Amino acid sequence: MAAALLANTLYSVGFVLEKRALTALPEVSIRQPARLLKLVLRSPLWIGGSLSLAAGFGAQLAVYRTLPIAAAQGIFVSGLVLLVLLSARLLGEETTGRERYALGAILAALLMVVLSLKEGSDRVSRDAPYQLILLVCVPSLAAGVWLYASAERRTRHRHRMPTTGVEYGVAVGLLYGVSSLAIKGVSSCLTSSGLGGAVVELLRSPYPYLLLFTGAFGLVMSQAALQRCRASLIVPVCTTVTCLYTAVLGTLSFGESLPHDPLRLALRLAGTVLAVAVLLSMPKHDPAPQPPIGAKELTPP
Repeated sequence: MAAALLANTLYSVGFVLEKRALTALPEVSIRQPARLLKLVLRSPLWIGGSLSLAAGFGAQLAVYRTLPIAAAQGIFVSGLVLLVLLSARLLGEETTGRERYALGAILAALLMVVLSLKEGSDRVSRDAPYQLILLVCVPSLAAGVWLYASAERRTRHRHRMPTTGVEYGVAVGLLYGVSSLAIKGVSSCLTSSGLGGAVVELLRSPYPYLLLFTGAFGLVMSQAALQRCRASLIVPVCTTVTCLYTAVLGTLSFGESLPHDPLRLALRLAGTVLAVAVLLSMPKHDPAPQPPIGAKELTPP
C-alpha cells in the first residue's frame, strides 16, 4: 500500500515537473526530435521530472510483487485525482465543470473495470502468436501517429480555438497501449530456460522492436503535447486510453477469458463503454479567452 501511494506521488510529481520545465522552454515540435531532446536534456527541472517518473516505475514494480493486480490498479487509478490537484496547485491549470465531471466519470469507469477483476480466477496468459500481435499493434501505431499528425495540422491554423489535448492524449495513449502489450510479451520470452535461449527468443519476437518504436515516438510526441496542453487533462486521457487498450485488446490477443460471473462481466463491459463515451464527449477546444473587465469593445466607425 505504501509503495502504491509512493508510485502515485512520484508519477504525479514527475508529470508536473516536466510540464513546468516544458513551459519555460522554446516551442518544441515532433518535426525536430533532435532539437526537442537537446532542449529537455539541458533542463534540470525536466531531468528531475524524468527521474521521478523512473522512480515511480520502480515503486510500481514493488507493488506488483506484493499486492494483487486488482488492488494495485485501484490504487493507481486514484493517482489521477492527485495529478489534477497538483496541476491546479503548482501549474495554475483550471478545469471546467464539464471536464471535472468527465474526469470523475473516467475514474468511475476504470474502477468498474478493476472491480470486475478477481485475483485467482482471472488467469493471465503470457503467450500470443506473433502474427496476431503485429496485426493488432501495427494498425494501432499507424492510427496513433495519424491522429497526432492530424491534431498538429489543425493547431497550425491561425484562427483555430486552443485545443484541450484530448486528441493528443488518445494518440499517445495508443502508443503506450502497444508498449504495454509488448511488455507482456517480453515477460513471456524471459521465462525461457537459460539466458541464451531467452535472449534469442526475444530478438526473434517483435516485442523489443515495438518497445523501441513506442519509446522513441512516445517520448517525442508526449513532450510536445505536454508543452501545448494542460497536464491535468492530457495525462488522464492518455492513461484511460492505455488502460482500455491493454484490457480489451490484451484480453483478445493473449487469450484471456472474460468473467463468467454476470455481475463482474457487466461491470467490465459497462466500465469500458462508459470510458469510451466520456472520451468522445469531452470538449476538444478550450474556451476563447474573455476580454478584461472594463475593456471597451472596438466597433467599426
